[in-house]
Amino acid sequence: MTLTSALRKRGFQVILRDLPMSAPSHSRAYPTLDPAKIAIILATDCGSTTTKAVLIERQPDGSYSQTQRGEAPTTVEEPFADVTIGVVNSLTEVGELAGRRFIDDDGRIIRRTSLTESEGCDLYISTSSAGGGLQMVVAGVVAQMTAASAKRAALGAGAIVMETIASNDRRRPHEQIQRIRELRPDMVLISGGTDGGNVQQVVQIAELIAPAKPRPRFGSDYSLPVIFAGNRDAAPRVREIFSTGFDLSVVENLRPTLELENLGPARDRIHDVFLEHVMAHAPGYDRLMSMSDAPIMPTPGAVGDILQRIAARDRVNAVCVDIGGATTDVFSVFDGTFNRTVSANLGMSYSISNVCAEAGMDNVLRWVHIEMDEGELRNRVKNKMIRPTTIPENLDALAFEQAVAREALRLAYQQHKEFATKLKGVQKQRTVGDLFEQGGTDTIVDSMQLHLLVASGGVLSHAPKFEQTAAMLIDSFEPEGFTELAKDSIFMMPHLGVLASVHPQAAMEVFERDCLVRLGWCVAAKGEVRWGKPCFRFKVNGAATASGSLSCGEVALVRVPGGGEVEVTVEPEKGFDFGAGSGKAVTRRVKGGAVGIFFDARGRALTLPSNATERRLAVASWAKAWHV
Repeated sequence: MTLTSALRKRGFQVILRDLPMSAPSHSRAYPTLDPAKIAIILATDCGSTTTKAVLIERQPDGSYSQTQRGEAPTTVEEPFADVTIGVVNSLTEVGELAGRRFIDDDGRIIRRTSLTESEGCDLYISTSSAGGGLQMVVAGVVAQMTAASAKRAALGAGAIVMETIASNDRRRPHEQIQRIRELRPDMVLISGGTDGGNVQQVVQIAELIAPAKPRPRFGSDYSLPVIFAGNRDAAPRVREIFSTGFDLSVVENLRPTLELENLGPARDRIHDVFLEHVMAHAPGYDRLMSMSDAPIMPTPGAVGDILQRIAARDRVNAVCVDIGGATTDVFSVFDGTFNRTVSANLGMSYSISNVCAEAGMDNVLRWVHIEMDEGELRNRVKNKMIRPTTIPENLDALAFEQAVAREALRLAYQQHKEFATKLKGVQKQRTVGDLFEQGGTDTIVDSMQLHLLVASGGVLSHAPKFEQTAAMLIDSFEPEGFTELAKDSIFMMPHLGVLASVHPQAAMEVFERDCLVRLGWCVAAKGEVRWGKPCFRFKVNGAATASGSLSCGEVALVRVPGGGEVEVTVEPEKGFDFGAGSGKAVTRRVKGGAVGIFFDARGRALTLPSNATERRLAVASWAKAWHV
C-alpha cells in the first residue's frame, strides 16, 4: 500500500500537486468513441462553489439511467488552486456510493478493461463554470444590430458578457478605452458591418480596442484572444491592427446581410478558444482536460445544447431558467432560434438585495399571504447576503424566499424577452430614427406559443413541494394557453448537454428518465380580467374526471392519478383566449405529470388587488387551491 492510499484510508484528503501536467487542449487529440462500447459514464460539472458528479450506467435492457450522484467543494481558488482536487473528491464519493473504484492511488481516473470489471469507467466528461466561467467583451458598430448579434453569439456559447462596446453607445472614445482597460476578459469578440459594406467604421472599432490593450484574466504571459466576425472586406486591416500583442482569429461575418444572422462560426470559435487559451491557463484545468475524453464545455453552453436538442426532437418551443445565488440564466428556443441571457444581479443569496431593490419590496410582499414587518425582512435579506448557504428555517422564511424568487424570475424573463428580438434593420428602414427605436416589442418570445417551461436552481428544484415550484413558474413567467411545466430534479442538464455531444442516445434517455420531472400543465386564459366576472369553463376526461367554471381571479388544480393522459376542454368567455382566438373553445390531450392540471383565470398580464388585505386573501386562496 502506498503512502497516498494509506492516508486516504484514514480519511485524509491528499492534494497531488506534483503530477505531470498535460499539454493544452488544442494539442491533444481526443479518443474516437464507440457508443456501443460505453456502459459506465462519469460526468462532472465544476460550478463556482460545488463540483457535482453523476454516474450513468447502461441497464440490462440496453437503456441508460443515472444511478449515483456526489458533490464536493470546487477547488479552483486558493489555497488549493487546482480544480481537479474537487473533481477527484466528488468522483470518489460517487465510487463509494456505487461500490466501484473510479480513482487510483495517484488521483487518476481508472478506465475500465476486461481485467478490471469491478472498477473504472468507459467515459469521463465535464463542464465548468468555476472561476467565474467564460467572461467576454463584445463589440460592434451599431449597438442594436451587429453588437447585439455579437452578444447573442457570446451568450449562446456560454459566456458572461462583461461589456458591450459600440460606436453609438453614447460614450466618448476615451471613456470606452478606459472601460476596456478596467476589464480582465478571457477574450474579445468584434463584429460590425455587412459583407461588402462600409469598412471604416469596423476598423474604428478595432482601433479603439487595440490601443486599450486589455489584459487577460488568466495567464499574464500569453496574448489575449480576439475573434473578428465582421465585414470580410475589413479583415486585412483588422489583422494589421491586432498583429502584435493579440491572438487574432477571423471567422465568417455574424451579419453577412441585414436579413441574416450567422452565429454558428463565431460560437464554435469561442468554444475552441475557451479550450485552447482560457482553460489551459486556469488553475488545474490542463490536468482536467487530460482526464476528459471529450472537450470540456462551459456549463451554460451545455444547458443550451440539451435544451435545443429537446426542442428539435419534440418540435416545441421551450424556455429553461436556472436561478442561482448571484445570477439567473434564461434559455429559450422559439421556432428553432436559440437565445440565452444572464441577469447578473438577480439571485437568491449574493444578489438577493439587488432583487428587492430592483423589484421593490412592495412587489415582493404582494406574493406573501401573511403580514410581515418590512424592517425585519430587510434584516433577513442582509443576513442572506452574509450567509448565502442558509436555507429557510420556518414557513414564514420560506414564503418570503419564494416571493423574492418570483420577482427575480419575473425580472430575468422580462430582460430575456427584451433581448430575444427579431433582427434589427430588417424591413424597417423607413428612417434612421425608426431603425434605432425598435425595442422589446419585437421579441420572438411568445407566451401563447410556449410549449415547455423548465425550472432549475435551488429555490425551484429543492422547493419542499412540487406544487410550490409550479406556482412560482406560473406567477413569474405568466404562461398563456397550454404550457407544460417541468423541473430539472438535480441540475443534471449540464452533464447531459456535454454527454449529448458524445452519446446522444444516452443523454436523451437519462434526460427523460432521471433528469426531467414533468410537473403537469398550466392552462391559463389570456385577457384583461374584471374580478368576479365569469372567465372560462373547463372539463377533464380520461385518467381523471372533473369539470367546473372559474371567475376572474380564481385558480383550480385537478390531480391526475399516475400522471396519466387526459383530455382537457376549455370554453372561454368573450375577451379571453386559449390560443384559438377570443371566446373560442380549445381541446387538448395532455399528461397529468407529478401534480396535475393548473387552471388559471387571473388574466394576462397578471394583476393583484391593490388593497393589501384583499391581496393577502387572494394569495392565500390561490395557495389553498393549488395546495402550495
